[in-house]
Formats: sequence, structure tokens, C-alpha cells
Amino acid sequence: MTTTVDNGVNVQALLDAREALKNAPEAAQFTWRASSKWQNGVHSRTTIQGFRGLATEQNHKKEWVFDADHPEVFAAEDNGITPIEYLLVGLASCLTAGVASVAQNRGIQLRSVEATVEGKHDIRGILGVDSDVRNGYSDIKVTFSIDADASEKEIAALVAQSQKRSAVFDALTNPTNVTVEVA
Repeated sequence: MTTTVDNGVNVQALLDAREALKNAPEAAQFTWRASSKWQNGVHSRTTIQGFRGLATEQNHKKEWVFDADHPEVFAAEDNGITPIEYLLVGLASCLTAGVASVAQNRGIQLRSVEATVEGKHDIRGILGVDSDVRNGYSDIKVTFSIDADASEKEIAALVAQSQKRSAVFDALTNPTNVTVEVA
């Protein structure tokens, strides 16, 4: 008896894209864009619509809007999550998507996947209290709870492969050139 696994991931399309991009590396060069506008205080609103990929301009189905602010304990209005929390959102969603994709490719049916991400952050750095304290996270921990038709070893392998292929994990754990300029 054959059981069909459906985690909602079109693995064949991903495999086809991988094969096609082997012969067209220029099409694999993507540029993601975000535009942020100051609202008031430390509240900003960032929109994401267009990006470049497959050697042409592309658009999401709709414009996505993200508000960032600081919580009231920082004497702010709490109109959105903090920018540093958006890093946790990116990491959690990238790793979780990876688990679903790898599971689909390996024929493992998922029932549930939950990633809890915690970042340790000493805010004395960003407040200028202590110049020896870095401004960003000192430690990030991701804990998965996965219910699937798989052994513990297979589940651990799903997470490991997701981590290996995660763009966000890579960006957080490897140096990335960042240029800031005034137009």
C-alpha cells in the first residue's frame, strides 16, 4: 500500500528549478528589496513588493507591510515588534519552511511543526551604556517540536538539512557585507 505524503510543498517544482538553474546561474541571482519609512518616534513602516529574480523584475501578489517599534518599557508606543525580533521571525519561518520542504522531498508526512526561537540580547550596547557590549544578539536558540511519521533520527536529519539550506541561518551565522549610504 502506497501512502501519499502531502505537506503542501511542491517539491517537483523546486527540483525542476534547481535543474534549470544549473545551466543558467545568472537567473539564480535574486535581489530582495524593502523600503522603510519613519512614522513617528521609533515607529517605522516597511513595505515589500518587488524583487529581481530569474533575470527580470518580479512582484509579490500584493504589497506586504511590516510595522516596527519598541515596546512601552522603552518609552515607545509598541506599534509593532522590534527590528531585532524580525530577525527571529525570519529565522523561525525559514527553518520551518525548510523542514516542510525536506520532509516532503523525503516522503515524511508532518502532522505539526513548531519552532520556538529565543534571542539573548543585552540592551546596554544599543543604549550606549557599555561600549564593550555588542548591539545585537549574543545567542539565539531554536527549539523544534515536530510530530511526524518519522523516527527521532529522521526528524533530527530534517532539521539539520533545513539548517544547512536556510538563507536566514546562513546570513546570521556568516559575515555578510552590508553597505549603508545616504542618497
